[in-house]
Amino acid sequence: MPSETLTIESSLADLPKRKWLRAIEAVAEEDGYFQSLGKKHFSAFIERETTLLVTFETYQGMHALSDKAQPLGWDMVRNHDWSHLCIASDGDTWFRAEEVYAYFDRLIDDGFFDEFDQVLFYGAGPCAYAAAAYSVAAPGAAVVAVQPQATLDPRITEWDDRFTDMRIHDFTSRYGYAPDMLDAAARAFVLYDPKETLDAMHAALFTRPNVTKLRMPRMGDALQTDLLELDQLDPLLQAAADDTLDTTRFAALYRARRDYLPYLRNLAHALNSAGREELLEALYANVTARMNAPRFARRLERIRARRAARLEEARAAAG
Repeated sequence: MPSETLTIESSLADLPKRKWLRAIEAVAEEDGYFQSLGKKHFSAFIERETTLLVTFETYQGMHALSDKAQPLGWDMVRNHDWSHLCIASDGDTWFRAEEVYAYFDRLIDDGFFDEFDQVLFYGAGPCAYAAAAYSVAAPGAAVVAVQPQATLDPRITEWDDRFTDMRIHDFTSRYGYAPDMLDAAARAFVLYDPKETLDAMHAALFTRPNVTKLRMPRMGDALQTDLLELDQLDPLLQAAADDTLDTTRFAALYRARRDYLPYLRNLAHALNSAGREELLEALYANVTARMNAPRFARRLERIRARRAARLEEARAAAG
């Protein structure tokens, strides 16, 4: 694919990694710049209007979440003409690298963030940690962090055994403890499923006056994927940027889960595990009345058949 044909509309899927990287560079340099940040990181900036979205993403995530193998922020460029700064990593690094520290130092020294009316930092998982941690570079910014880790410093989060291989990295120096780095943010939003114990424990560490917790119970451990499949990530980021996001607005957005089968299956499993058969029947009846859900319909029939059998046995015993 010749570089001169590449635009933000181009699909970068199926390109080998080296060609993919060159394609990202070519698109970014049309209206911004591309910069390598050591062996595992890069930045790609596209300049448009005065709202700036700063996303932290991974090479692997872009390929898994985007049909075009593009940064998620490019959707906001296309849909809303936002400017976009993508900070990307190869693998989950939590962006703990001297080159990344130095890059944000330069952005601060250059007054880069002062050029925009609204600045929004976004990430999920390890990238959410980075979005919160590096938001300190842009005082007054908004932050949306999906399932963030507060730190992987074992002196604070030794209870989290998911990322023990990262404990050799320094989470105590510059841009280190993510909750503290949010103190300069105008507002921050932490999304998590309270039923996911380790995610909920990290979320508790983000308790700050300027942080709003947005709970997504029974959704599981891949909330960014869920938000994308629900078509709610775009409106969520819009609301965060224009200062209309709060618990009420989020509740309205989150109603989309009523038609989302992965959530409905999780809810059904929880009700079944708790022995709440009446509620389970009500759930199956509601879903089958609104949606084409054969599995739910079969389970509804089984529940009603069991109840009818119990009633018949009770009548026989009484008669």
